[in-house]
Amino acid sequence: MGKTRLEAFSDGVIAIIITIMVLELKVPHGDQPEDLWPLVPVALAYVLSFVYVGIYWNNHHHLLHTCQRVSAGILWANLHLLFWLSLTPFATGWMGENHFSALPTMLYGVVLLMAAVSYFILQYAIIVSQGPASLLRKAVGRDRKAWLCLALYALAIGAALPAPWLSQSIYVLVALMWLVPDRRIERVLGSGD
Repeated sequence: MGKTRLEAFSDGVIAIIITIMVLELKVPHGDQPEDLWPLVPVALAYVLSFVYVGIYWNNHHHLLHTCQRVSAGILWANLHLLFWLSLTPFATGWMGENHFSALPTMLYGVVLLMAAVSYFILQYAIIVSQGPASLLRKAVGRDRKAWLCLALYALAIGAALPAPWLSQSIYVLVALMWLVPDRRIERVLGSGD
């Protein structure tokens, strides 16, 4: 099977996820600047989640460029990723509405961790499908950056109950680590290997 349907479907789901998140931003009932103040936590949660979804969309795009064909395993792994990403609007809304309190911050971290795990599974499914000479295997190697991020998410989840601010800081740190698209894949694709 070709990869164009997988790309189109994934792009559509990600667009819907972003749309659902933005619809959660409610218009204030007043026209004064102070009427916007209660929306600050919701807006900050939205911005963080928008960045995360954008990172996944961007890296997913690069990831699929390493595929020549799509297997059933890749399709299911991709659906697994989209499932966890589809929970982002709920986790974002709950966290923002509750001003980054402990339990919503913890759930947000669980969603981020599981999205990262599912991305890792998708990456592995592509490598297995493409064989030992996989371009993706050449690009990611041992993928220390991904393993570090998984550890940071686990740390953030554990820190959410005693220190939600620390969890939020870790979420921002991980987002900053991935803000620039994964250049490893671009290098391998550009080298003509």
